[in-house]
Formats: sequence, structure tokens, C-alpha cells
Amino acid sequence: MSETLSNLAREERRFEPPADLAANANVKEEAYERAASDNEAFWAEAAERLDWGQKWDQVLDWSNPPFAKWFVGGTINAAVNCVDRHVEAGRGDKVALHWVGEPADDARDITYSDLKDEVCRAANALTDLGVRKGDRVAIYMPMIPEVVVAMLACARLGAPHTVVFGGFSADALASRVIDCEAKVIVTADGGYRRGAPSALKPAVDEAVSKVAADGGDHVVEKVLVVRRTGQDLGDGWDADRDVWWHDVVDAASSEHEPEMHDSEHPLYVMYTSGTTGKPKGILHTTGGYLTGTSYTHWAVFDLKPGTDVFWCTADVGWVTGHSYMVYGPLANGATQVMYEGTPDSPHKGRWWEIIAKYGVTIFYTAPTAIRTFMKWGDNFPADHDLSSIRLLGSVGESINPEAYVWYRKHIGAEKAPIVDTWWQTETGQMMISPLPGVTAGKPGSAMKALPGISVDVVNDEAQPVGNGNGGYLVIRQPWPAMLRTLWGDDQRFIDTYWSRWEGLYFAGDGAKLDDDGDIWLLGRVDDVMNVSGHRLSTTEIESALVSHPKVAEAAVVGAADEMTGQAVCAFVILRDEFTQDGGTGSTEGIVEELRKHVQKEIGAIAKPRQIMIVPELPKTRSGKIMRRLLKDVAEHREVGDVTTLADSTVMDMIKTKEDSSATEE
Repeated sequence: MSETLSNLAREERRFEPPADLAANANVKEEAYERAASDNEAFWAEAAERLDWGQKWDQVLDWSNPPFAKWFVGGTINAAVNCVDRHVEAGRGDKVALHWVGEPADDARDITYSDLKDEVCRAANALTDLGVRKGDRVAIYMPMIPEVVVAMLACARLGAPHTVVFGGFSADALASRVIDCEAKVIVTADGGYRRGAPSALKPAVDEAVSKVAADGGDHVVEKVLVVRRTGQDLGDGWDADRDVWWHDVVDAASSEHEPEMHDSEHPLYVMYTSGTTGKPKGILHTTGGYLTGTSYTHWAVFDLKPGTDVFWCTADVGWVTGHSYMVYGPLANGATQVMYEGTPDSPHKGRWWEIIAKYGVTIFYTAPTAIRTFMKWGDNFPADHDLSSIRLLGSVGESINPEAYVWYRKHIGAEKAPIVDTWWQTETGQMMISPLPGVTAGKPGSAMKALPGISVDVVNDEAQPVGNGNGGYLVIRQPWPAMLRTLWGDDQRFIDTYWSRWEGLYFAGDGAKLDDDGDIWLLGRVDDVMNVSGHRLSTTEIESALVSHPKVAEAAVVGAADEMTGQAVCAFVILRDEFTQDGGTGSTEGIVEELRKHVQKEIGAIAKPRQIMIVPELPKTRSGKIMRRLLKDVAEHREVGDVTTLADSTVMDMIKTKEDSSATEE
């Protein structure tokens, strides 16, 4: 990847920070210089924003890389920092969560005092169920307030939690419970999805059976169940194992004396699925993680806790929900929105309706959602008053320039800055992002590493590539919220992240530096194609396609080709006003138009061999496109495992489209 990579970074549009935001920004330009001159002092100052039981003796112990220890000798409790300290400071009446259920009339406002009492009750209840410091607790729940309470109760006790997304299968839940030997599972009878109740408890019952049948000594001792939907659980209730939340938590005392835990005490394990092998259990510890997430939430979103209303749309089953819906915002005393449902239920303006009702000022979502809104049309946000918004964020993948511009125009009224953030489950905290009061925005670029973060783009020999060139994104220095290891597998941790180049963290992403030295993320290096000896990024071709006014979303894969080694194959969703017969009609003219558009934007070498107009793309429940499945289609193979898709029928629709296209040819 050492050669120059196409033209994505020729973006000439540039948006300077609004003058009023720049004048009053939480973080100014000098932060970069201060962090560069003394990195440890910079992060120590960030840690001082938290309440510690005992202050640390050493900021960073890097004596045994890649195993870091931050704030050595310090003691801290994450739950105390997220709830107790705000109540003790007289801010107990402040709303912590504007919770909005999917049924439109189902909503609750939860103050910091309410949250503290509920977390204490849950901590007492978990203790009564046998949970002790160091025990692992699995959480498998919908987006209801009790999931936040359960996480904070575990943190209060020093019982590491592993949250498993509520859309995952019983197999996925069982594998995670087995790997971390979870003693208790917290769940709900079900949740709501597009207006209908969806059961969760039966999957837990199946997972518990799989754990018992695994052959080890480990068993799940208790299952704590929130009554959310009132569904009939039939014969699934085990009176010796299962307990209702309302029976044990509601009856527990709201007084609980918290213990201060060592800074390096495990806070949670989050599992990420690899393409092969068992899921990787990413371990995050308490002091460094809370420092990194709270500082970046405050700095990157320019949070003003007294006036801002923050909304991160991520599910807590993913790291974005952990870092920027639970721990970061609550540690900062923010008021935020928490939403149970989907963007299109009961109508396609639901999110904008919520923003208008609660006066959301900071909105953080994923490019895949933004492109969906583009597809639906501009009229949905236009029907609602979004004037409260002063800052927008993007997370999960690189945002295409045209999606960035649409987001800024239709959601941000062409004035709200966009912070395009790059980070990972493994990093725990944001690593690359504009600072909204300092950094100009370029559509599609994450711009530069945050203060205190040392990133570089290198070639195969680990040499910096310099401006105007592409290569591998690496991190040169430890950072507070970094993963400490993979649960129970130190060697896999070393092999996965630290083995390619000595002393450099590499998690598989490619990047390009433009002529100004700003960073453009190019996706996984696995998503770089070699077409007739030319390196092409799928991200760049997708961005070229989305820049066409008829295209809402695109996914590109490289398929084997006898002539060129690999060929560009694209799958495209059209904007609603350009679909024909619901997307099933003839699209020959549009396909050729799009092929020529890519040639014009990038060059003839990037012109797709094949473009398929599809109604949807295969996405995981976190919104990421499963390109390997599209590659199966492009290479005419049997489609692989679809169990992690949000909607497995999407692949049937795509296969039907492919078959009909082949018939037409």
C-alpha cells in the first residue's frame, strides 16, 4: 500500500469552525502542543477531571510492552464517577436520560438521583444473587434504562460486564458466556422492534443450555429478567435460576457503599467477531478507559453540560454505546437521549421528531444511517425543527463526502460542524477527529489525531509515507483507553495487534495523507483491490458512486478476474425518487451512467466491471456492510453464513436480482 492511492483526498471543500464555537471551545489549538511536549502530563490532567479514591503513583507503566498500565496505584469507581459525584455536587435533579421507547407514548425522564438510586438497588440485588468483585456478568438486553443500570451496577461492584447485542443469536451469546465464564446473565423478556414485541428470554434459555452442555465446570447460576413486553415465557421459566428484576431490584435498598477499585481493575469485556476463529474478548480496564472516554467526549463534542442535550444513536451492545452513551457522557454529567427503536418506526421522521422534542444539540450517528436518510429524501428532516443542533458527529466507518455534505446541509443547517471520528472497539476512545473549535472540516476526512494520540501512516517497511501517499494506519504510543489484552489470551493479543511491526499497534486499517497532512481512512486493508497492478480502495470507489445524485448507498468488492487479477464489482442502492418499479425495473441506462461517472471521478482503471442495482445491502446489526457476502455473489459462489445480518432476507433479494440480470444478458 505504499503507492499513491487515487483521488479521494482531492477534496477541495473546507468548512471552518463557526466563530462563536471557536471562541468558546473547551479545547483550543495549544492542546496539541501541550500533549506533544509532555504526553503523560497531558493525560494526567485529563484524569484529574475524574474523582479518584486514591491518586496514582505513576501515570504510565510501559515497562512490559505491549501490556500497558495507566494511573498505577490509583483507585477509582466508574459508577461513582457516572452518578454519585453529580448527586453529591447538587446536580441530582438534572436529567441524565431522556429515554424514548419505541411505542410512541412510552417515555421516561430519569434524573441523576433516580439513576443513582436504581444503580445502588441493582448492585445490592446482584450481590444478593451471589455476584462478587471479579465475577463476570453477561448483559443481553434491549435499549431500555435498565441496561445502563445493570452496566453501572456491575462497575460499582467491580464485576466486569460483557454486553452482548440483543439481536445476536443464542449461539453467539453462549460462546461469549463460556469464554468469560459469566456467572449471571441480565436480560429482558423481550424488546420492541418496529412496533412488535421481539422475545429475548428464549435465546437466553437456549444459551444457558449450551453453556451447561459445553463440558466444562462453568454454569450460569442466575438469570435476572426485566419485564419489558409482558410476553408469555411459557415453560422457559426456571424457578431455581430465573428471577424477575422487579422482584429483587425494586425491593433492594437504594443505599450502597461503593468500593474504590484499582485503576487497572477490569471494567468490561467486549467481543468482536473475526472472520475466522472464536470471537476476540477485548478487555478494557477502569481508570484509563474512563479517562480516555470522558476527555474525548468533552473535547470532541465541545460538551457544555449545563445546556447541551447529547444523543448517540448507537446500541449499548457495541463499543460506541459503551464509550459515548454510557461511560463518557455520564462521567461528564451530560443530559442525553436514549432511544429504543428504529429510525423508521412508526415513520421515517422519527429521529428528527425526537431531536425537535428534546432540543438535541449534539447528534452522533453512523454514515450508514445518514445514507439511508439520503435515500428516503430531504423532506423528512425538513418537516421538523432541527435548529437546536449545534454539532454533528459521525462514527463507525468513513463518511462519504456527499453524505457529509448532505448531513451538514439538511441536519446541521449548513452551520453545525461535523466531527468525523475514527476509533475502534480496541482503542476504547476516539483517536482521530477534528476538534470542532479548532480544526476545519473536509468532507470525508477524519483530519488529524487528537491531542495525546500518536498515529502515523507507514509503508510495508514501517517507514512514514509522507503527505500525498497511502499506507497502513498505526499507533506509535500507548493511550489511556487502549485494550489491555484479549480475555484469557495474551499471545493472541500480541499476534493480532503488535506483531507486524515492532512497537507499533496495527489493527488492519489503511489510510492516506493528503497534501495538507490530513488523514483519510480507506477501510480495512483487506478491502484494497489490486486491479491490473493498481491499488484501489473500495472506500474511494464507493465515495465516487455516492457522489452521483441518483445514488444513496454503494458497496464495492474486488472479484477474481482472469484478465486483471481482480475486478471492481459494485452494489448500489438508488435514492427513492430514482428507483424504477421499486427497484425491480430495467436499470441499464443508470448502470452505464454510473460506470462512466466512476471513470470520470477516479479513472478508467476504477470503472466497475459490474454494477448491480439492489434494494438493500447486507448489514450487520451494527450497520456495517458484510462485503464478504457480496464477494460471494460477485464470484458466483454459494453465499456464506448470514446469521449476523440484521435482515438475512437481503441476500435472497440480491441473489434474485443477480439471477434476473444473468437471464437478461
